[in-house]
Amino acid sequence: MKKFFEVFDTLELSKEAEALLTDTFVTRVTITRDRKLIRIHILSAHLIDKRTIYALEKAIKEQIFARKEITVRVAEEFHLSAQYNARTLYGMYSDSILLEMKNYDIVLYNMLSRGKLRWTADDEMSLTVPDSRLYKNAARKLESALQSIFEKRCHLELLLDMQYEERKIEAPAQLDRDYVPEERMDDAAARRQRMQEQEGFMDTRDPFNLAGMDQAAGGAAAAALSEKSDPRTNRPATAAAPSGASAPAGAAGTRTASSPQKEGGYSNRFGGAGAGTFQRRKRAFRMSENEDVLYGRYFEGDPVKLEDVDASSGNVIVAGQIFLVHDPVHTRTGKNILKFDVTDFTDSISVKIFVEDEDLELANSFVKPGTALKIKGTVSFDSFDKQVEMSFIDGIVRYQLNRTRREDTYPEKRVELHLHTKMSDMDGVTDVNDYIDTAISFGMKAMAITDHGVVQAFPDANIYLKKIKHDKDFKLIYGCEGYLVDDLETIVQNEKGQDLQHETVVFDIETTGFSAETDHIIEIGAVKLQNNEIVDRMDVFVNPGVPIPFRITQLTSIDDSMVMDADPIEKVLPDFLRWCGDAVIVAHNASFDTGFIAKNAKRLGLSYDPTILDTVGLSRLLLPQLNRYKLDTVAKELGVSLEHHHRAVDDAACTAEIYMKEIELVKARGAERLADIDHLEFDHAANVMKLPSYHIVLLAKNDVGRINLYRLISESHLKYFKSRPRIPKSLLRELREGLIIGSACVAGEVFQGLVRGMDEQQLLNVASFYDYLEVQPLGNNSFMIASDKYTASSEQDLIDYNRKIIDLADQLGKPVCATCDCHYVDEEDDIYRRIIQAGRGFDEEESDAKLYFRTTKEMLDEFSYLEPEKAHEIVIDNPNMIADMCDKIRPVRPDKCPPVIEHSDETLRQICHETAHRIYGPTLPKIVSDRLETELNSIISNGYSVMYIIAQKLVDKSNEDGYLVGSRGSVGSSFAATMAHITEVNPLSPHYVCPKCYWYDFDSPEVKKYSGMAGCDMPPKKCPKCGTELNRMGFDIPFETFLGFNGDKEPDIDLNFSGEYQAKAHAYTGVIFGEGHTFKAGTIGTLADKTAYGMVKKYYEEKGIDKRSAEIDRLVQGCVGVRRTTGQHPGGIVVLPHGEEINTFTPVQHPANDMSSPIITTHFDYHKIDHNLLKLDILGHDDPTMIRRLQDLTGIDPVKDIPLDNKEVMSLFASTEALKIRPEDIHGVKLGCLGIPEFGTSFAMQMVEDTKPKYLSDLVRISGLSHGTDVYLNNAQDLIKNGTTTLQEAICCRDDIMVYLMHKGMDPGESFTIMEFTRKHKGLKDEWCQDMLDHGVPQWYIDACKKIKYMFPKAHAAAYVMMAWRVAYCKVFYPVEYYTAYYSIRADGFDYDKMCGGVDKLRYYIDEYMKIPHPTNTEAVCLRDMKICEEMYARGIEFAPLDIYKAKAKDFTITEDRRIMPSFTSMAGLGEAVAQGIEDGAKGGKYLSKDDFMNRTHCPKSFVDKFSELGLLGDIPSSNQMSIFDMFG
Repeated sequence: MKKFFEVFDTLELSKEAEALLTDTFVTRVTITRDRKLIRIHILSAHLIDKRTIYALEKAIKEQIFARKEITVRVAEEFHLSAQYNARTLYGMYSDSILLEMKNYDIVLYNMLSRGKLRWTADDEMSLTVPDSRLYKNAARKLESALQSIFEKRCHLELLLDMQYEERKIEAPAQLDRDYVPEERMDDAAARRQRMQEQEGFMDTRDPFNLAGMDQAAGGAAAAALSEKSDPRTNRPATAAAPSGASAPAGAAGTRTASSPQKEGGYSNRFGGAGAGTFQRRKRAFRMSENEDVLYGRYFEGDPVKLEDVDASSGNVIVAGQIFLVHDPVHTRTGKNILKFDVTDFTDSISVKIFVEDEDLELANSFVKPGTALKIKGTVSFDSFDKQVEMSFIDGIVRYQLNRTRREDTYPEKRVELHLHTKMSDMDGVTDVNDYIDTAISFGMKAMAITDHGVVQAFPDANIYLKKIKHDKDFKLIYGCEGYLVDDLETIVQNEKGQDLQHETVVFDIETTGFSAETDHIIEIGAVKLQNNEIVDRMDVFVNPGVPIPFRITQLTSIDDSMVMDADPIEKVLPDFLRWCGDAVIVAHNASFDTGFIAKNAKRLGLSYDPTILDTVGLSRLLLPQLNRYKLDTVAKELGVSLEHHHRAVDDAACTAEIYMKEIELVKARGAERLADIDHLEFDHAANVMKLPSYHIVLLAKNDVGRINLYRLISESHLKYFKSRPRIPKSLLRELREGLIIGSACVAGEVFQGLVRGMDEQQLLNVASFYDYLEVQPLGNNSFMIASDKYTASSEQDLIDYNRKIIDLADQLGKPVCATCDCHYVDEEDDIYRRIIQAGRGFDEEESDAKLYFRTTKEMLDEFSYLEPEKAHEIVIDNPNMIADMCDKIRPVRPDKCPPVIEHSDETLRQICHETAHRIYGPTLPKIVSDRLETELNSIISNGYSVMYIIAQKLVDKSNEDGYLVGSRGSVGSSFAATMAHITEVNPLSPHYVCPKCYWYDFDSPEVKKYSGMAGCDMPPKKCPKCGTELNRMGFDIPFETFLGFNGDKEPDIDLNFSGEYQAKAHAYTGVIFGEGHTFKAGTIGTLADKTAYGMVKKYYEEKGIDKRSAEIDRLVQGCVGVRRTTGQHPGGIVVLPHGEEINTFTPVQHPANDMSSPIITTHFDYHKIDHNLLKLDILGHDDPTMIRRLQDLTGIDPVKDIPLDNKEVMSLFASTEALKIRPEDIHGVKLGCLGIPEFGTSFAMQMVEDTKPKYLSDLVRISGLSHGTDVYLNNAQDLIKNGTTTLQEAICCRDDIMVYLMHKGMDPGESFTIMEFTRKHKGLKDEWCQDMLDHGVPQWYIDACKKIKYMFPKAHAAAYVMMAWRVAYCKVFYPVEYYTAYYSIRADGFDYDKMCGGVDKLRYYIDEYMKIPHPTNTEAVCLRDMKICEEMYARGIEFAPLDIYKAKAKDFTITEDRRIMPSFTSMAGLGEAVAQGIEDGAKGGKYLSKDDFMNRTHCPKSFVDKFSELGLLGDIPSSNQMSIFDMFG
């Protein structure tokens, strides 16, 4: 006999299995004569469950006998302690027994699991089963099996008494779905025969599907099948011959033994016989007149479940619903491959059909998501897609997919009060809209939303309810499942005025489990203190009267042999309490230890009412630097020895030493009595973040409750977030008004009190805090049965928990509500949650948890163990009562609340008029004054002046600090915005104006020629009055693009600040509005396709399950959209008016719950509140940064010194002449646009080549085309190339549509509406199209509008082009400065090794990168920057060697000899922090050595070696050490 791991020393098992087998012996090993079965006999002093035994057999087989055809069986035997008898054994071993029975004989399993079992004595089991012959015949077999387990395996006697009771069975009427009335049988047979003959019906036995092959060519008749069928195959005998000719015997397609195919001929699949002919005939898309046939032929047969289909299935029938359609592939043979994925919800598969061009529309009519189909075809492994797919499709027919739709048929309806949506922090997987649809379909009148810790589903739920027009008859109850922390619990409980020196007993216990209700004490260890010194000790074992579980023996080293001779608790506890006397009781996690003592004292009728102090709470107060407060952690912090953790005597001694040290710390802080401890100062927030949290349901009863709920959400995220947003009970008490509080689920405070074994009074105290108590279906908590963390061992234990909660509520007079704790709508949706939970690192609960949305009847069935009246009360009556207590409320305030700036109307008028008079003179031209007054009246009357003033202040501040600001969107359409300095785009029509005498020209024929263009397109001109050079202004953009014709379109002022200045601009909004009145616009990040795909793949790979790509894609669709994190809009600032509280609109939080971030964002996605709170878009952009850098390097003023009509700059968009280089110098690039914003990409340069711009206004149009979707490609590009229109006449920007239609005489309002619908791709109404035709609008123009999906505003394009022009000007006239600025700011792909080694090396890399067929984004950016470097080299500009003393961390610099020195970050892989360290290190003077360089710069050795290899470190030595020869020269 040897120890198990002496025999199997290489065997790898789980940690749990290893622990169980460590002290187990192998008594013998036997093998059968045929060497097919090996039996390993083991002996153990503790129980080993059958699941472990089965896993052991599998491990031995796979690891030791993998290559042998042999079966491994393990025969276990147990020598158990005298604490065991048959009853206790079954209590601990029943799951294992049932599993063994299930694998041995299902009848025996059913008898044992479903029968009524009771113990009449410790060794007598009575089992009552239904009276049936089957069970009576199996009784002897069951008795033999149980005796084998109890007596032979465990050496315990068992007497089995079988009882039988009469069964009461009401057999339900069975519906025969295959039934056909006898009188109609002949009709059914005839119908099938007609289909076989007329439709070319395919027999499912046909393995080759010859009837489905392409038909012979030769006209319409060739496609028709003969009416006559071959009776042997049930297929047509021949195809009809062309032109009515009869088919000769032995013709192609009838190959038989007597008529072999001739040499050079082909079967009719390829077009008839004949030497040398090969003509493939087109197969008809539909080969049946049956209206159900969508593709191919008609067929009959029942579908196979997709989960049963694999590569070996061959030709099968399947049915399912399309959920994904792939992009069609056009083959070289001229056909299209349509690939779509179908699911029957057991699995999914991809299907391919081949479609001719002319049949595409027909195919697309049914190949779309949601279509249910029945398909017959061949399943095989596709070598191209590398997966099993369904191809060679014989036929596709319409199908009714019979997914059982649940209905709530119970006459009264329940209300769900506990429900999690996709917003519930990677936990819920159903969209709130689907929950609403389900609740309404069930006939329910209300539903609560209670996501974990957040309320981000509220706005969408409210919007959807209005959308489906059920906001009047269905109530949404807005709530949250929060994380409650009991910060009101005191460290000292039941204090009686004792001082700190009062006699104290510090004790610890060991138990058989965690529940004081069901488990037993096995050891008490205690230390008595007087005057804070140890004066006595006590250590005693307790006989629990039951076996000690193996896991407890592992933890404590206490086994049955150590307690067998000990006294029972009935003797030990009175002695212990006498020994304690009136001492203060101290323990670590005292509620556990004192809970067991109190429970047993009550049972024995002993008085127990001590003062109790918990050293866990005391340690939190005194040692806030710790994150955990386990006994060993606290002991280590205080320098206390703990040698034998989890033995009561040692833990008590350790706790005593901790207490003595902590009492001294308490004294040092001024405490004299125990009562003083709870009044010492401490960091409340830090303490809350370390206390345990419990789930709690909060429902908003009214608007006061909604606001208080939002306050709780904000505080829990801003002050108390650690892993989750925590709500202190003290704060909840303050903000309880308007809230209804429920006790939540198994993780709630009440349920946890039950699990921990709280006594009755403690439970009542905890439960009294709640307005109602919750119970859930047993399946929700079934995971507890299989877990060592809980004492529940059967379904009955879970029933008892629920009954106890109901009993507590009855005692307190509180309602009990049965809730589902829904995490998804339907039962099968559980797989999505399992995948996501596994992706978060949670162990999958193997239990059959059911967290789906139940109907009223399903919920009543869940609580059938209660009296019908009580079940009705908790399922229907009480939840409806709670719902009736809640008002219908709006989750977001409906009113608009813009900020107020005093005298904003007057200020805006003043600023605009001052600017206008400065440009146009004391008397404004009528066109100017009219436009300005029209706009100002519209802006002010609609309350938008504040927006203008805010934007004006921000832009003026940025300009004052030296940074230009670029406008975005359509704000440049507003002349008032131009006059208020918000945008530099002047939207008036092109005009001349004299800066000296204010002469102007808006209307001359010379000026009118440039209508629709830009003022700078006009030729330079002197003032006819004073001879001064005239200013040329205007981009001809209508104001209505911005605010609409009625001035009621919501304005959106977006501004592009320098990325360097953005943070300052954001901070300045706080100066304008005051601290606490500006918030970053919040965003919600959800699970994206790519991440979800990885989760699904990993989930099944870890389980060793190979899933088809189609099924993975389906599962991905069920996971995407689940809330993952929160963030912030890159430039969005939400402004709160003075006098308002943010929580009346939305809760707030830190982005991504980063408690170290000073930024506060809106909790709701900003789109959900932008209708009532002003949002400013203060965006960061590279263009203003680039302009500022060029200004610093050149000294020119970008506004005053750069003309917008320079011919050399314009020539860049036609050739490279202005750069004095040739295309062949730069890999054939024909234009000088490289590196110019808006025009530097290959796509944009191709547009420039196609359209050949001549004016700056042409560039504006190109910018509009490039930013639109389906505006240029497949639209304007073709129209311009084929001469239908020109760049100047094509639709380029959204404004073009309105201006053009108005020019054609259409109504301005209709023109505006058509523009808005076109740019948003909403589709044009037929009456609009007809009106356009009636006004002379050409058809191509209407067709172009219909194709457009998104359009750029002209003002936005103009602002971008003006910035780009300034950059282009510097590229022509200040090349060194331009490239230096570009590399510093825009060259994200710069690589020192590739680009600074000379032009030859650079061109080598360019050639290599251009060979990459599908470059990554990183490769594409690197290639872009390499081409710009090549252009720089061609212009004669070079890089200077990187100087470790002069180079900058991030910025390229210009050397004295006009070369460009790279930055340190230009070295691939060298980060900004290291680069800054190198720049800072140079300030200390010359480096003595490489060691000195590393020490001063903190540069990694790998980069030091790189620098040395490139010669950048010069000749400095490796080390600071000097030799004696160095000293003497």
